[in-house]
Parts: sequence; structure tokens; C-alpha cells
Amino acid sequence: MVRQPAVAGSFYSANPIELTAQIDSFLTTEYESRNVKGLIVPHAGYVYSGAVAGEVFAAANIPEQVILIGPNHHGAGKNIAVSGADSWATPLADVPVATALREQLVNDIPAISIDDQAHRYEHSLEVMLPFLLRRQSKLQIVPIALGQLSLADCLHLGSALAQTIKNWDQKVLLLASTDMNHFSSAETSRELDFMAINAMTAYDPQRLYRVVRENQISMCGVLPTVTVMQAAYDLGARECQLVRYAHSGQINGDNSSVVGYAGLTIQ
Repeated sequence: MVRQPAVAGSFYSANPIELTAQIDSFLTTEYESRNVKGLIVPHAGYVYSGAVAGEVFAAANIPEQVILIGPNHHGAGKNIAVSGADSWATPLADVPVATALREQLVNDIPAISIDDQAHRYEHSLEVMLPFLLRRQSKLQIVPIALGQLSLADCLHLGSALAQTIKNWDQKVLLLASTDMNHFSSAETSRELDFMAINAMTAYDPQRLYRVVRENQISMCGVLPTVTVMQAAYDLGARECQLVRYAHSGQINGDNSSVVGYAGLTIQ
């Protein structure tokens, strides 16, 4: 089964030539590409968050296998849902699912369910694929969508993912997909967003979870971010570095109601 794109032609161009040119214009960074254990990347339409995403992807070496973890915006399906598809279609190419790695994760972690309902209309992982393909032509993915989980659930899942990756015979990159605060003024959003970003750069996933909940920050991918930070920590990461921050008002000129975007590397 091939999972068909849900937001090609809206969040990003469905034309492969236009899409390639747009992505390549975003893949610039002042950083030299380096090996990392995880990435935190925004998932809005490319016109809004593509520049942030591009800097993050340009800053990191992308191995052939990537576990993508994002929020389940629609609430359909299981709480920890891995795609059962054989591949995901994009305007650039079909991206194969790393089926052996998926099978190992399902065997190792009972909480993970194979469930395509959670992925059918979800954009948070799909928008990562064209960027990843431009950086790694041999890309294979394991897409996981998270629903309603507790802090303990996220930390446990992160540690379990790390254990499987430690025993895996290939390099695996972890990617958390998230946007930051939604629909406050630019000033308020920046204040709220940097409460969360400061917890991330302090490498404190538990503090991140608490700060987001206590301050009602509408960071849609906080659970994937906590999970990936915990997994990367168990794999030896100790630094979470902000690459770029931006918000939608810088693009559309409306600073009264913005969405924030932060891109970070974990190493």
C-alpha cells in the first residue's frame, strides 16, 4: 500500500520542478552539516516555515533511516500509531517505509500500533519528506503519529525507542515535528515560545512538558518533542541547539495573530 499525499498542492507545491527549486532555496545554513541524533522541525506550509525547516535540514547529515514522530492533529486512530504503508508518495518520489525497523519497533514496544487511520489526513510528517529526500536520496522512514499521551508515556516511549535504536545495525535519525504557539500576537507568542525553547535548549524534556501545560502554550508537537528528546538523551545526546526561530507575521505582515516556528538540532 502506498500512502498518498494529503497536502501536496496546498502546504507545498505538487509540481516536482517547482517543489525542488523551493526546497533548494531553503536548504541554506551558516552551520556546517554535522552528525546529530535528532531534529525538531516545524511543519506549516512551506511559505511560512520552510526557511526554518530548510536551515535545520541543511545543518544535519541525514542518514538513510529516519523515525518521524509528529502530532495527530485529527485525533483519528491509535495514540501511538505507526504507518502500515509500504511507502509514502511525494511529488518527488515514493519514499519506502523501513519495514524491518518498523517490525522491530512494534515487536519491542507493545504500545505501538500499526494504524493508517491516524496518518491518512495528517500533514505533520508528510511535509518533512521532500526536504529529507533532497538531503538523502536513499531515504527510508518510520512515520509515527502521537495522540493523547502523558509525560510518563512520552518518556517511556522515548527510552524504548532508544533501546531499539541501540540494538539496530544501521544509523537512525529521530525527527520531532512541531509548530510553536498558535494565534497570539507576535509579542506574546515570542514570549511563550521562548519559555518552551529555553526548556529545550536546557535539554530538559520534563520541564518542556510542564512549561507548555502550565502556560497553555499551544505547541502542537510537544509530545513528539519530549519523546525525541528523551530518546536522543538515552542515545547519548546532551545538547539541543536552536538553529532558527520565526513566526508567520514575518511573512504575511499580520502580527496580531501568528504561529511560531522553531528549528533545533539534538546532538
